[in-house]
Amino acid sequence: QDKEDYQTVWARRAGAVAAPTASLHFDEPLLKALSDRGVTFTHVTLHVGAGTFLPVKVDDVTTHRMHAEWGEVSAQAAAEIAATQAAGGRIIPVGTTALRLIETAARATGQITPWSGDTDIFIYPGFTFRVTDALMTNFHLPKSTLMMLVSALMGQDRIRRIYAHAITERYRFFSYGDASLLIPPR
Repeated sequence: QDKEDYQTVWARRAGAVAAPTASLHFDEPLLKALSDRGVTFTHVTLHVGAGTFLPVKVDDVTTHRMHAEWGEVSAQAAAEIAATQAAGGRIIPVGTTALRLIETAARATGQITPWSGDTDIFIYPGFTFRVTDALMTNFHLPKSTLMMLVSALMGQDRIRRIYAHAITERYRFFSYGDASLLIPPR
């Protein structure tokens, strides 16, 4: 059953060790409904590596090193993201993998540009987001790089409150769990 259920509607290239699980919440009818409401989608590729799931084992997070993962932001994707920003639209990656990739593509200049290669970007509190306005993602394991990423976006106190609510309300966590739309305060 996993071979069918653990596949995203926009998967195109083989290479990842796991599906970008936030994308599992989307199917064709939902994409059409969002599109009918004016939401546009741009596709990027990041081949998720096993290192994404490894816990952080150092006390000083600045010394943690991510495993590199290959990704690509095409010229078309970069142009679509830049046009959305220029028009005042919001950039809301679906999943931490997409977020890491577009932030990697903006590292050199501060603006999204076409990019291809290995990224080992590690996003933790204190990171300055250059492209991302919000994030749709699942609920992540404590002490993981993904928990640090959502804490960087939302702030540590806010993410603690969000997760406390999710636990109290018995939300499902991890790969087949519930999704969250994280919109940081302005």
